[in-house]
Amino acid sequence: MTVVPVSQPPTPEECEGLDPCSETSALPELLPAARSSSENARLLQQITAAEAMLAGLRVRAVTGLAAARPDSADRRFGRADDGAEPGPGQPAGVSEFLADELALVLSCSRTAASTLVDQCSTLAERLPVTLAALDAGTLDWPRARAVADELSWKARAVAPTVVAEVEAAVLPGAGELSIRQPRVTVRRELAARDAAASDRRRADAERACDVTVRPIGDGISELVSRMPHELAVACARQVDADARAAKADGDDRLLGQLRTGALVDRVLQPWNDRQPSVTAAITVDVPLTALSVERFLAEGSPQPAAFAHPGATSAPTAEVDGEPITAAHVRRLLTDLDALGLRAPAGGSLRFAFTAEDGALLAVATDAELRTAARRGCPAHPDIPCGCPVLGVPPAVAGYRPSASQVRYLHTRDRTCRHPGCGNRAVWADLDHVVPHSRGGATSCDNLCCLCRRHHRLKTHAPGWRHTTAPDGTLTVTTPSGVTRVSRPVRRRRAATAGTRWHGTDPPDLPLTTARVLASRPDPPSSPDPADDPPPF
Repeated sequence: MTVVPVSQPPTPEECEGLDPCSETSALPELLPAARSSSENARLLQQITAAEAMLAGLRVRAVTGLAAARPDSADRRFGRADDGAEPGPGQPAGVSEFLADELALVLSCSRTAASTLVDQCSTLAERLPVTLAALDAGTLDWPRARAVADELSWKARAVAPTVVAEVEAAVLPGAGELSIRQPRVTVRRELAARDAAASDRRRADAERACDVTVRPIGDGISELVSRMPHELAVACARQVDADARAAKADGDDRLLGQLRTGALVDRVLQPWNDRQPSVTAAITVDVPLTALSVERFLAEGSPQPAAFAHPGATSAPTAEVDGEPITAAHVRRLLTDLDALGLRAPAGGSLRFAFTAEDGALLAVATDAELRTAARRGCPAHPDIPCGCPVLGVPPAVAGYRPSASQVRYLHTRDRTCRHPGCGNRAVWADLDHVVPHSRGGATSCDNLCCLCRRHHRLKTHAPGWRHTTAPDGTLTVTTPSGVTRVSRPVRRRRAATAGTRWHGTDPPDLPLTTARVLASRPDPPSSPDPADDPPPF
């Protein structure tokens, strides 16, 4: 594999219409079918060098996009953060929404885009020798990225001369180090030249401490707590001691399970009667096909009267596929729920989301609303079965603020912020008019969507962004650079025989209670034995 430089870069007109994914031949087809071990090893080295050169090109593309997005268009009179220091992913003088645009361009998370912006701006502005090594293919991207990470936003107050000295000390041997070692070397060299920098980095790291949840699949999530090292070690030792004590008492679970249970007991304190109990907000997904005439017939039952025309014996009133929710649907669902004994948990809530076969949300109702609809039936046909709707999408309102039923419907439909790639929960989001209310946009469910505060501000204040919506809630977002991404509501595809299913909208998939490890409140620590602390003290 050989990289051939060109004398002049292509013009925008020459690049127009080119599709980087339109090549008919895959790269492996361009190589010999049989290669020796040495040829494969050489090929891997060439690929690594080519990736480094492409990374250098990416640095220039990102910084070029940043140069076209000045922060002058972001500021608005009365903004609370006017004059605030830019944070990660926002180099000085650059739009605060650059990372959001880059995330859609690259189809990555905003966090990854922010990190890339920091790395690229640092390489272009503060680490010219490292960038030159990337361009030459003599330093790979993982090691260049490691150096840039340590000297980016976290080292923003370090003098450029100190950064240059650190780069000169680290770079010559960086290619021979492991991926982690350049980071350690940069920190050591930086501390030797600017002791105050280490204190600033520690203070920044402490301000970034937080507790987050990371779903990892199979109903399991990671609870991640970022804290000072000494506190993390103390917490780990305490949880381990609780687990080993339970093991010594005869608990046959694995030690890792016992540590998890001990942590849960320490945090939730099930012995504390004064602490509010953990509860859940439960949503039952109800596919209409699970309440259709086909289900009754599949169960061996005769066709119910609710699905028959007056005087008919076989033809149902309508296909139940995206049709309105009738009283017959509601009564059948209530029969199932009564048999299951499903009720709202203490201190929690229970609601039902009716979906069409393609997953489109048709209606949301509480248990009380379902029972009222079943009792009243169709007001136009109180004495005969019919296909008239008794539940549906909340109607539009005349004012700016959505109704309570619209809020509930939209939170259930969207689940998260609808900006492509954003996972912030809908209950923390604003309900935004896609077509602004001031421009005639209706306060209706097909013109409203959930946007977190950041992406609500982006839509309102960032220039060049376009948002459009479809009647089914599909949101299309176009960046100022012309990249379009689509965000669709959560779909719940079900087979006709899938029945109902409920899930928590708030807690993770794990049950909120597990087998206890700590049988009661932990005993207070005993007074230390003087013999355990011999001199010198």
